[in-house]
Amino acid sequence: MAAKLKKGDKVIVLAGKDKGKTGNITSVDPKSGKAIVDGVNIAIRATRQSQESQGGRIPKAMPIDLSNLAYVDAKGKATRVGFKMDGDKKVRFAKTTGDVIDA
Repeated sequence: MAAKLKKGDKVIVLAGKDKGKTGNITSVDPKSGKAIVDGVNIAIRATRQSQESQGGRIPKAMPIDLSNLAYVDAKGKATRVGFKMDGDKKVRFAKTTGDVIDA
């Protein structure tokens, strides 16, 4: 199935402790159905010191389920994503406005 949400999309959180927060998707794992959104679902992780990085308690964005995310359209509202044929290309579009997401 084609990906409705992709890396770089601006999304809003629909459910959970960060409900209402917005951010950009940094990575998507289609197999587990989860995505990492910057600034959302932050957890503190203790890491050891290494030659590259300082150790300590470091905040890290944890994966959030794709069902708890919605694409943010041009008006700043949450919308569902659909697919349609634009000529001979399959494109994503916002269901509320009908605008094409990726041209």
